[in-house]
Amino acid sequence: MDNQTIFLALIAVFVAISAAAMIFQAAMLYGTYKASREMRDRIVPLTAKVEALVETSRSAVDEARIRIAEITTRTNQILDIAKQQMETVEELLEDASLRTRRQLKNAEIVVEDALERAQQTVELVHKGILTPIRGINGVAAGVRAALHFLLRGTRPSPDQVTVDEEMFI
Repeated sequence: MDNQTIFLALIAVFVAISAAAMIFQAAMLYGTYKASREMRDRIVPLTAKVEALVETSRSAVDEARIRIAEITTRTNQILDIAKQQMETVEELLEDASLRTRRQLKNAEIVVEDALERAQQTVELVHKGILTPIRGINGVAAGVRAALHFLLRGTRPSPDQVTVDEEMFI
């Protein structure tokens, strides 16, 4: 055999192998076609359900957006009202604090005045009543001593006078 026939036989073998590979590829392509058709037949009924689910989800999302916008608006209103009320409460507390300070100052002035007046009254009682009473008591003691001396009639004994004088020495 010559080189050319071997070469032709070799080419024929490779052409046969290529033909077999192409047939195998065609069979695989047909199998892929059948599998994709089966898959499509299974997915097509689900498509309607998925579309309904997507539409429901869109409407739910739209409703949620509307509600979230309403909630945000209401929350902002509530926060504004709360801020205003806190400012009002703060003003009231400041006013009450100021009034309390004033009243405490007034009460302090009243207490100090009352204490001064009480002290003045005590001094007046002391000077106006107690001093004259002491004077009257002194005069009464003197009158009593004089009456006692005069009514006693007798002179003291020299022993007694000596004892009295020794007391002062």
